[in-house]
Amino acid sequence: MASLLTSREAIVLYIALSAVLFVEAIYLFAANLFTGRREINRRMKLQQQGLSGEEAMIRLKRERGVAGDMDQAGWLTTLLVQSGTRMGVEQLMLADMAVGALAFVVLHYALRLSLLVSLPLALALGLLLPLQYLRIKRARRARQFSGQLADALEVIVRSLRSGHPVAVSLGMVGKEMEDPIGTEFGLVVDEMTYGSDLPRSMKNLGARVGVPDLALLITAVSLQSTSGGNLAEVLGNLAKVLRDRYQLQRKVRSLSAEGRMSGWALAFMPFVLAAVIGFQSPRYYGDVWNEPTFVPVLVGLAIWSVIGDFIMYKMINFKF
Repeated sequence: MASLLTSREAIVLYIALSAVLFVEAIYLFAANLFTGRREINRRMKLQQQGLSGEEAMIRLKRERGVAGDMDQAGWLTTLLVQSGTRMGVEQLMLADMAVGALAFVVLHYALRLSLLVSLPLALALGLLLPLQYLRIKRARRARQFSGQLADALEVIVRSLRSGHPVAVSLGMVGKEMEDPIGTEFGLVVDEMTYGSDLPRSMKNLGARVGVPDLALLITAVSLQSTSGGNLAEVLGNLAKVLRDRYQLQRKVRSLSAEGRMSGWALAFMPFVLAAVIGFQSPRYYGDVWNEPTFVPVLVGLAIWSVIGDFIMYKMINFKF
């Protein structure tokens, strides 16, 4: 009997151990797969698909609407490029028309606003909402780039101290770091490989990204290419300054989190209350909807609400 119980315990123990090892194997496989996808940037993916460096560069620039040097691009093209979206000006115009048409249907047919009110509002929403979306994407991408910049500078510094030239050191960032900084530095190396010089390529990098901190790196690299100097020491000090500055930004952002949440709550509270009241008592607004003063008062309240939201945004967002 004791022997039978021992055998059962051994079988249960083996099954449990096998289950644990099986789950761990699945976890390690998924983690390695996810890490491989996360660490590689889009430029490296295109080259792994068989595209040459020049073909990958042309495709990446075509996707983002980059044609020639960025100093010749207009503000709309610059916004599209800096947002990182794969959208040209033509696609943006189609998005404007689609958003405007949808807004007109909602305002005129669903909310039953007059044509004189719904048409201008639909036109304004069709123009402003896609632009605001691009502005949000540009700000988010700029924050990601700024967070990676100190690490990229340290990669460059280690490569320079190992005896590599500047172009090879910049290429190390393009091979080893994630997007957005990996692809952007890879494009710098590709431009240098296929005809551009270092100062022009770095200037295009600054215009594509739109991060003020990058101007220090561009100036240091451009001066070193013309007059020489200890670039590794300069970039090492710059990396320390940027890392300390980024940590200060994160600290201030965490301290102002309560204010941001309060601002979001105050901004959405009128819409939530209106939806709750409309659901519980549909006639609460329906009885006065056709009054001649209701719609102008509603528009005025919306304008004042937007002004208040803008003031709160300025109060809780800090620039360094």
